[in-house]
Amino acid sequence: MSDVNLPAHPPVMADEEVRQGIELLFFAYRDFTAEPDAILARYGFGRAHHRVIHFVGRHPQMTVGELLAILRITKQSLSRVLGQLVRQNFILQQPGWHDRRQRLLELTPKGRALERQLSEPQRSRVAKAYRQAGPRAVEGFRDVMLGIIAGEDDRRRFAPLPPKKH
Repeated sequence: MSDVNLPAHPPVMADEEVRQGIELLFFAYRDFTAEPDAILARYGFGRAHHRVIHFVGRHPQMTVGELLAILRITKQSLSRVLGQLVRQNFILQQPGWHDRRQRLLELTPKGRALERQLSEPQRSRVAKAYRQAGPRAVEGFRDVMLGIIAGEDDRRRFAPLPPKKH
C-alpha cells in the first residue's frame, strides 16, 4: 500500500542544496567540537581521546576490538590514545570474563567526570537545536544522519527510539 502523501518520485536535490548541506555539516562540527577541544587541550588530549572516552562511557565493558570497529582506526593509533587514558587513570582495562585475552574497557570515576565535562556543552547544544527545530525536524535530521552513515552495521546501532509519552 502506498502513502498518498508521498510524491511518486522523490524530488531531485539541487547541487547547491547538497553543497550547502555539506557546508552546514562543517560549520556544525566546528562549533560542536569547539568547547570540548578547549577542555581536551588542558589535558594534552585531542579528538581521538574524546571519541574513546565517549564510546567507552556509552558502552561500559566494551572490548578493544569493538572500539576499533566503531572508530575505524589502526590498532597502533588506538593503542597510543588508550595507553595515555589508562596511564592517567581515565580508563580501566580488565581481562574479559570468558576470554582472558580480551580487554574490557570502562571509565574510571575520573574518566566519567571528564566525559560529563566534555559532553555537557554538546548535549546542551543539541538539545537546544532539537527544541528550536521541533520533533518532525529532529526525526528528519536523524533520517539524514542515518543516510550519511555508510555501514549497515553502524546504522543498526540506532534502533528507532520509543515513542514519547505525553
